Amino acid sequence: MKKIAILGLTGSIGLSTIEVVRQHQDKFKIVLASAHNNYKKLCSLADEFNIPQIVITDKKLKNKITDFPKNTSIFFSEDKLQELLENSDYDIALNAISGSSGLQSSMTIISHGVDLALANKESLVMAGHLIKSELQRSNSRLIPVDSEHSAILQAISATSMDQVRSIILTASGGPFRELPLSEFNKITKAQTLKHPTWEMGAKITIDSATMMNKGLEVIEAHWLFKKDFKDIKTVIHPQSIIHSLVEFVDGSIIAQMGFPTMKLPILFALSYPEHIQSSVAKTDIYKIPDLSFSEVEKDRFPLFYLACEIGRKGGILPTVLNAANEAAIDLFLNDKIGFIQIFKIINYIVNREKNIQFPDLETIVETNNVIYQKVKKDYRNILKRI
Repeated sequence: MKKIAILGLTGSIGLSTIEVVRQHQDKFKIVLASAHNNYKKLCSLADEFNIPQIVITDKKLKNKITDFPKNTSIFFSEDKLQELLENSDYDIALNAISGSSGLQSSMTIISHGVDLALANKESLVMAGHLIKSELQRSNSRLIPVDSEHSAILQAISATSMDQVRSIILTASGGPFRELPLSEFNKITKAQTLKHPTWEMGAKITIDSATMMNKGLEVIEAHWLFKKDFKDIKTVIHPQSIIHSLVEFVDGSIIAQMGFPTMKLPILFALSYPEHIQSSVAKTDIYKIPDLSFSEVEKDRFPLFYLACEIGRKGGILPTVLNAANEAAIDLFLNDKIGFIQIFKIINYIVNREKNIQFPDLETIVETNNVIYQKVKKDYRNILKRI
């Protein structure tokens, strides 16, 4: 039985992982789990799965929780989570923490020498060079959880990357794929949070609407598969049946297909390199709709192209991009700015920051915090300057 740690257990990926574990309790045992502040759900799951150790990273809740789960040790603070990741006995950790706060955990897991199932793409976006360097000194394997990168990993399983000409990520295009550009200034929060094919958390749903998410995935793919940015392509595929394609040097293409659910890439990451029986409904090939593909429109999705540009520049700028994006989304979710202002703010910030190549972890963390706070505090003045 494989012992697993799940970070961000109460988020959308974490809860999908719970469904996978629930169906395979003979194969997986949760020995450590974390959440930021959803302690009621975390404690409930700790009871159900008899999780021996849980961590609530929001230490302000320490004196507010009175109903503790039985047979479970409960800890508080981010520092305690890192300590447990360093010293606990587990075979694989799934990092489903949302946003930049997941970076330190990724580094700790790899340094501990166990496999990392990575759903936190920000780890590679912000510190891909550090992650890859740490992997070279470790026995860890980095296994992607994003459906697109999981698809690529499966497609290349019988070959090597020197036989791959290009990798092609697919994107649904989100809720605004066909909305007239003249109506973008009227887009509401409710519209943005309705994704046509995937059920996800609020932050990533908005990232999908702007296609920032796909831009971050391009950067992630660059680090995961050691491909130059010119060899990483993206197409709009509204049906979300094909998750990625791999083009080989002989001109052949392998596409990975499947029902659009995160349970499949999660299960594959936990059982890698094996495919094991799944409870996910079979894909009836006769009922698959016509599959279509189109280019990503620059006028419609400028954040995608900005993210790819920043990825090519590298250095500290992907951290600046990510921090500005997280702050802008927070402002949007709190009705402080409109949808089209997300791009305007991010574009303004990244084009005014000096790049630093190969930043260390301390510089990355500090820059992330500074940029995030700058956007949150100064967004009104930024919008006036644009």
